[in-house]
This record gives sequence, structure tokens and C-alpha cells, in this order.
Amino acid sequence: MGQQEVYDLLKKYSKKWLNAREIAKLLDASFNTVVGNLKRLRKAGFVLVRKAYQVVEPAGRRLVYLYKFKK
Repeated sequence: MGQQEVYDLLKKYSKKWLNAREIAKLLDASFNTVVGNLKRLRKAGFVLVRKAYQVVEPAGRRLVYLYKFKK
């Protein structure tokens, strides 16, 4: 699985903000692989990033990064 699959998925869901766990689940891929690919896409400027608090089981409320396709 490469950056292109992550990019295509974000393009498909271009109206939604997704976190790395949601992306990994949709692609049926490893979380660590998805995070590495998102890091490269973020560095290249192909995706939008923001921080938000979300409820993460079982940890409770945590700060997570959300990603969105950049038009």
C-alpha cells in the first residue's frame, strides 16, 4: 500500500475530515503504514491537516490529527 491509495481515498471522501485510524480501516491497511504515507503527503502539501479532540476508545478524549483532500 502506498501514498497513492491514501491520496485516492481522501479524494473519494473529499468532503470529510478523516483521522489515520479511519483511513487505515477503510483501506484495510496497517495503521503505521498509513501514518507514514500521510506524513509524506502532508510534507508535500497534498493534504490539509488540522488538530481536533475526539473520543478514542478506551483512552477517552485525545488530540488527533484529521486529514482532508486538498483541492
